[in-house]
Amino acid sequence: MIRVLNVVIDGQMYAVNVEEEMVTSGVTLFDKMDADMNKGWTLSKEFVENPDITQRCQIVGDKLLTAIEENNEQMKMMMAAYILSRVPNIMTIHIDNTGEIFETQLELAP
Repeated sequence: MIRVLNVVIDGQMYAVNVEEEMVTSGVTLFDKMDADMNKGWTLSKEFVENPDITQRCQIVGDKLLTAIEENNEQMKMMMAAYILSRVPNIMTIHIDNTGEIFETQLELAP
């Protein structure tokens, strides 16, 4: 089964198709990413001691932005799979590309 994460960057929409197997098989990597974020993370210029799930998706969204800009398909799929694994009801992520990570927004299914 294919899951789709819609990504909007500067008004342009990208549909990232992710195999369900990647979402489930990436759990070890995703848990490691969470362990890294548990140590705190700098979002924009503010240090967040323990990012919540939205902030974690904003962090990963920033990595997804880089993967899209660099045409790194593997990284794009893995970052989208992380977001889909952590927020199963997400439809779209609107990624800010001006350096204001807090402006990245998640759009959830009703």
